[in-house]
Amino acid sequence: MGKNKIRKWMEMESYRHVIQPEFSDVFKKDHALKGKWSSEFFCNSNPVVLELGCGKGEYTLNLAQIYPGRNFIGIDIKGSRIWSGAKTAIEIGLNNVAFIRTRIEFIESFFGTEEVDEIWLIFPDPQLKKRRNKKRLTSPRFLNAYREFLKSENVIHLKTDSKELYHYTKNLLEFNQLVILQSIEDLYATSLSNKTLSFKTYYEQEFLKQGKKITYLKFSLSNNKEIIDIDYDKR
Repeated sequence: MGKNKIRKWMEMESYRHVIQPEFSDVFKKDHALKGKWSSEFFCNSNPVVLELGCGKGEYTLNLAQIYPGRNFIGIDIKGSRIWSGAKTAIEIGLNNVAFIRTRIEFIESFFGTEEVDEIWLIFPDPQLKKRRNKKRLTSPRFLNAYREFLKSENVIHLKTDSKELYHYTKNLLEFNQLVILQSIEDLYATSLSNKTLSFKTYYEQEFLKQGKKITYLKFSLSNNKEIIDIDYDKR
């Protein structure tokens, strides 16, 4: 590990709003804050919103500034990325932001039943190889996991430059008869007035420079049936 990464890791150890559990603390175990984010961490009853794979936390920070009456938690495995967002949160005085350095696979270790209102997936890895479908953050594996801690009235947002991920997710939702609240194949070709969607991360700006279209899906995991993957061989 480079000296700069070590410095950032040590600096984050002093940040109250950054949670960095050891692997052994959350592997098949519940974190101490599970079910207690509102009562013991944020100390209010405001809605809890997650950004999964938050990177440097650009979207998390933007949402936290737009919605001071909500609590935002950015999650990523890369500590050096989280450090950037965590430091910025301190500099601009945001009290409704937290970051967790962990694998998304351990998400159920951190949140209890009906603890989370909303999830944002901002340009997640599309995992284009077929054998890696299960690693997609919109695969049945993860959607079923999210349902364990999402409230019954929930919303999930997917913003991506990947047509493959967009269509995969849309087809999966339709196949499982889940509610699609909004579906846009070219976000900036629409008359966009939504300030949460019009915010562009660094990588999104780079995608747009390359001429890529940005897609958007807004949906809800509204029914209680187990979500299953599409058997493409039988379609």
